[in-house]
Amino acid sequence: MTLHEKILSHIEGKDMRGLKNILAEVEELEFLEAFYDLSDEEQVIAFRLLSKDKALSIFEELDTDEQQNLLRSFTGNRAIELINEMAPDDRVKLLDEMPAIVAKKLIASLSPEERAVTNTLMGYEPETAGRIMTTEYITLRRDMTAEQALSKVRLQAKDKETIYTLFVTDYNKKMVGVLGLKELLMADSDDKVEDIMSKKVVKVSTDADQEAVARELQELDLLAIPVVDREDRLVGIVTIDDAIDILEEEATEDIYDQAGLADITGNESDRSEVLISGNLWKIWKVRMPFLLATLALGLVAGLVVDGFEETLAAVTAVAVFMPVIMGMGGNIGTQSSTVFARGVVLGHIQVEKFWKPFIKEIWVGFSIGLFVGLISGIVAAIWFQMPMLGVAVGIAMIITMTVATFLGFLVPYVLIKLKVDQAAGSAPIITTLKDLVALIIYFVCVSVFLGNVM
Repeated sequence: MTLHEKILSHIEGKDMRGLKNILAEVEELEFLEAFYDLSDEEQVIAFRLLSKDKALSIFEELDTDEQQNLLRSFTGNRAIELINEMAPDDRVKLLDEMPAIVAKKLIASLSPEERAVTNTLMGYEPETAGRIMTTEYITLRRDMTAEQALSKVRLQAKDKETIYTLFVTDYNKKMVGVLGLKELLMADSDDKVEDIMSKKVVKVSTDADQEAVARELQELDLLAIPVVDREDRLVGIVTIDDAIDILEEEATEDIYDQAGLADITGNESDRSEVLISGNLWKIWKVRMPFLLATLALGLVAGLVVDGFEETLAAVTAVAVFMPVIMGMGGNIGTQSSTVFARGVVLGHIQVEKFWKPFIKEIWVGFSIGLFVGLISGIVAAIWFQMPMLGVAVGIAMIITMTVATFLGFLVPYVLIKLKVDQAAGSAPIITTLKDLVALIIYFVCVSVFLGNVM
């Protein structure tokens, strides 16, 4: 019997004591897996039966929406207790998603120390390192011995978010080095911290963009990165788990944008809720803008086909390869736009140094188009016993696939430079534009190479 089934069985049997004993033994990950399959009422019952420490640890791992649902079901004292004991950065993230009146009330109920920390973090601009950093870290002095440093780690470890990276500061709280817990454990007890620490410190400012910080953590393979204020004093750290959450949120937003789902809110979880549970008008506002744009481009494509009606009537074989050329152009163009979007998100493509990967991508498109065009041209020539049709199809395929990679990279780049919203969300428009270009190229090639036949 799974944990989910056990929870349901004990709730139905009203055996709360038995369920409490079961939940006392389960691992946090196992509980989380079962938790999301429970109804709202069942979630509240199960959560209330957890021990205080386990409840807090699990609460911090829940999605913001789930946290808010639970808080609404608790008494005021229980909600205040949970908020007060959360890590500062997790608390700020939750409060940011709550109505201002509710957030203000909860902040006022915090202990003076936690209220001061929370207000400090919320004083930084949204989506900056200062807003997402935590103040729960361990600092050491350079003149400490390894034994003294370990004693401090043991004393403070329970209340800190991470102990694997330790930060060495001077008496003005300025960073002078970092020290890994492993290096500290391996040192002799009388070794000085300054002799075993690394003086090569990677740090970010409080106003640094949170996505840039997350990428830096990922690229440098760090567990935490220190955050300093304008006076270069250590004021917090951003940990790798926060970086993963940020990159995941950015990736989710990019997926919505690539699908052409307009951002009518500032939060991708809100957008998801609208798409699933919102009324028809709200769903229309999210999904319709780019569909109308693609409809307009599609009608233009229809005009192109209509303009070459005589060509299609004279050589019916031309129509056979229209979907092939449009499809291959669309496929390779989508690949290019995906490569661009992923490269930008992961930091592999810098917008300021766009031209080098852009030129390389065009070369990739041309080389692939050359290969595919040769195959499709031979097939067309043999199939219809028309060598010039094969030439038209082959050349159209080469040009179309090259132009498609060109558009797949260039259009999102131009929109980013213009600071237009939905830069990645232009994918439906780009796809239709590539189809339109493919049709024009194909019909021009047909006119040039099969003109005498028509």
